[in-house]
Amino acid sequence: MMTGDLPQPAVPAQGPVCIIGASGRSGLALCRALLAEGQKIIAVVRSQGNLAPDIAQACVAVRIADLTDSTTLPLAFEGVAVVVNTAHARHLPAILAATKAPVVTLGSTRKFTRWPDDHGRGVLAGEAALKIDGRPSIILHPTMIYGAQGEDNVQRLAKLLERLPVIPLPGGGRALVQPIDQRDVTRCLVSAIHLIQKGEVTGPESIVIAGPTAVAYRTFVRMVLYFAGLGGRPIMSLPGWMLMALSHVTRHIRRLPQIAPEEIRRLLEDKNFDVGPMESRLGIVPIPLANGLHHLFGSRSHQNREP
Repeated sequence: MMTGDLPQPAVPAQGPVCIIGASGRSGLALCRALLAEGQKIIAVVRSQGNLAPDIAQACVAVRIADLTDSTTLPLAFEGVAVVVNTAHARHLPAILAATKAPVVTLGSTRKFTRWPDDHGRGVLAGEAALKIDGRPSIILHPTMIYGAQGEDNVQRLAKLLERLPVIPLPGGGRALVQPIDQRDVTRCLVSAIHLIQKGEVTGPESIVIAGPTAVAYRTFVRMVLYFAGLGGRPIMSLPGWMLMALSHVTRHIRRLPQIAPEEIRRLLEDKNFDVGPMESRLGIVPIPLANGLHHLFGSRSHQNREP
């Protein structure tokens, strides 16, 4: 092989880190983590009023940008050393066209689903754009994220369980899930940024990030019941098609959290991922689910000790 064919070391990135989606859950958590390190950051948001005042004041700059506007998007990335995208990965082609900076981005394990949807196809398109572009980049594919303030995965599930005397689960809830704590998502993003900044990334990399082990969804539900202090509930096994049909009815019931048919269908699909690359490349050992749920719900688990 010719020497010129070998990957060349990346140049260490110097300058502020640009965070797209800084007002979102993952973006906001990342801003706080980087600021705590003393990093200079530029926040990119759709509306400045959505950004927490303390974050806005601590940023080098807050820039307003529409990721679908290719004419003004390059202005948002002027003078940045690393671009971090916490918005949907479908925007990556536009981001890559607007800047030459290395990129760290969130994707999703939805890309592995047997039932592709717009979300999963957008992730695949974004990842494909990174591979074609070839610049130093890391795309992190998280499983279900829980633990962020106001997140609508575990906390929405807890609100639903609170209203149900019996828990109907497709296929008895035997499919596997592997949720990841928001704190781990933030730590993985920070680690990926550090790798870029130190020049240790030479091309596109793709890494799945998840909790340490997969559990059956019925076990996950029982853990949420316990740590949310809701006590036990009997679990009823129902066919997926029946629950998907019932979901159309529940949308008309006031005060009941909504579950889309597509969400129910995905509960029939195993999510079981190897976290070895997450640990070896990023140096992040994920938080066990029990620890994460205890942190999320705090003292509520003490209200009822029966799982």
